[in-house]
Amino acid sequence: MTKKLSRQQMAQRVARDIPAGSYVNLGIGLPVMALEYFKPEDEIMVHSENGILGMRGLYEDEAADPDMSNAAKLPVSIHAGGSFFHHADSFAMMRGGHLDFCILGGYQISERGDLANWSLGQKNVATAVGGAMDLAVGAKAVYVLMEHVTRDGKPRIVRECTLPLTGHCVVKRIYTDLAVIDVREAGLVVIDMVPAMDEKSLQECTGAPLRFELQEGTA
Repeated sequence: MTKKLSRQQMAQRVARDIPAGSYVNLGIGLPVMALEYFKPEDEIMVHSENGILGMRGLYEDEAADPDMSNAAKLPVSIHAGGSFFHHADSFAMMRGGHLDFCILGGYQISERGDLANWSLGQKNVATAVGGAMDLAVGAKAVYVLMEHVTRDGKPRIVRECTLPLTGHCVVKRIYTDLAVIDVREAGLVVIDMVPAMDEKSLQECTGAPLRFELQEGTA
C-alpha cells in the first residue's frame, strides 16, 4: 500500500516551492501549517487577511501574545519590519494583485482549475467563504493543498466540480498527499508523486485525465 504524505509533509512540500522574497497568503486549515516551513533567510512575507504582513510562527518556548492571532485565530508572531493594518486595507491587498501566491484548501478542483472550497452544498449547514473568493481571483498564483480523495474515497480532483464554486479557472497547482499536479491549458500534468506510487494507481483515484511529466526528486 502506498504511503501517503502526512499533513506536516504536505505543508513542507508546498513551502519548498515558494520562491524567496514572495508575498504569500495562507488559507485557514492545512495551508497555514506551511508557515512553520518557510526559511527566515528567504524573507518570505506572509500575509493574513485579518491585517498582518510579515507573520511568522512562534519560536520554540515563545509565549503567545493573546492580542496577536492570524485569520484562523491561531497564535502567531511577526518578523521585524512587519506591519498591522485595517481589515479593509488587507482585502485591498488581496484584490489588488499584490500577493504573489495564495495557498488555499479545497473540496474539489476541476481539470480546468475551477476551485470549490467554501461549501459542501449541504442543507442547514452554515458556511463562511471568508476571503477565499478575493484571494482566488486576486493572487498572482493560486496553489491548493488538500487530501487527494475524500474520507469515503471519492476523488477531489474531477472533470467538473459539483460543489459551489469559489473561482473559475483559478488554480495553478495542486498539492495532495499523493502528488503535485500542474493545471495547464492542455489539462492536468503530474510533476511529482510520493515514492512507490505508480501512474495507474494515481489515475484510478483521480476523477480527471492525467498526464505525467515527473521532475527530478519525489514528494
